[in-house]
Amino acid sequence: MTVQDSRCAPGELGRGSATSDDLATSDDLATSDDLAAAEPADLAASLDLTDLSRRRNAPGRRAGLRRARWLLRGLVPAALLIAWQWSTSAGLVPPTTLASPKSVLEAARDLIADGELQTALRVSAGRALTGLVIGAGIGVAAGLVAGLWKLGEELVDSTLQMLRTVPFIALIPLFVVWFGIGDTPKIVLIAVACVFPVYLNTFAGVRGVDRRLIEVGRVFGLSRTRMITRLVLPNALPSVLVGIRYAMGISLLALVAAEQINASSGLGALVMNASNQIRTDIVIVGVVVYALLGLLVDLVVRLLERLLLPWRPTIVKS
Repeated sequence: MTVQDSRCAPGELGRGSATSDDLATSDDLATSDDLAAAEPADLAASLDLTDLSRRRNAPGRRAGLRRARWLLRGLVPAALLIAWQWSTSAGLVPPTTLASPKSVLEAARDLIADGELQTALRVSAGRALTGLVIGAGIGVAAGLVAGLWKLGEELVDSTLQMLRTVPFIALIPLFVVWFGIGDTPKIVLIAVACVFPVYLNTFAGVRGVDRRLIEVGRVFGLSRTRMITRLVLPNALPSVLVGIRYAMGISLLALVAAEQINASSGLGALVMNASNQIRTDIVIVGVVVYALLGLLVDLVVRLLERLLLPWRPTIVKS
């Protein structure tokens, strides 16, 4: 009886293994070709992938985050208002020291109904705007002269740096002696206070222009005038706007200081008359109006930056 050997010859075994490897390789290649030819959506479906970008950028999620930020911003002011109302209603703080929020709202309503608040706001805004325009104009001109020419720096910078260290409030008595007690000393005080921040930022912006841009302008044969208008000023504009933004806040501070002395109209006169009559509600109305003016000024400058500097890169997404 012959027993058949189940073992294969070495050559046959090698051929069998090679055949299975070839089949596996061909299957893998076919699968890879199918995946490469498949559409992204079909590929994601076949591999059971989850698209996380849609969840991350969902409009509902962004709206929820925006509402949460606004709630967080208003949390502390709301808590302060509640504590203020409770302390005045409970009698812990007398009305002559601090009026209640309800009394402040009633005083504001009465001032608006009489037109007194609108008139005072118009007068004060005119003074602040006039002084700001004069001071910012002088600051920009001086910053350009000192930044573009070495001779201008020697003539202007040392004098302005010396005057910058003098507090503008200390100049009020001198301006009253020089210009009287009308609107002129108030406008001059605001203008003087606005010169220095605009000058410093304009000077820094002009001197901070990349030297490689100047070299590029020289290579292209630009004249000095065109180099200033096409290269220097656009690149210095962000710093100039920062100086103007800071000067706007300074103009309100100078306005408050100027209207506290011999003012017959404006928000300062309204606040001083209320203080003499121990009307803390009207005083707080004036303070709130000053704060709202500051916020309005800041929003205006931000809008100007977006309109004049659309090309400026930023790392913060709007």
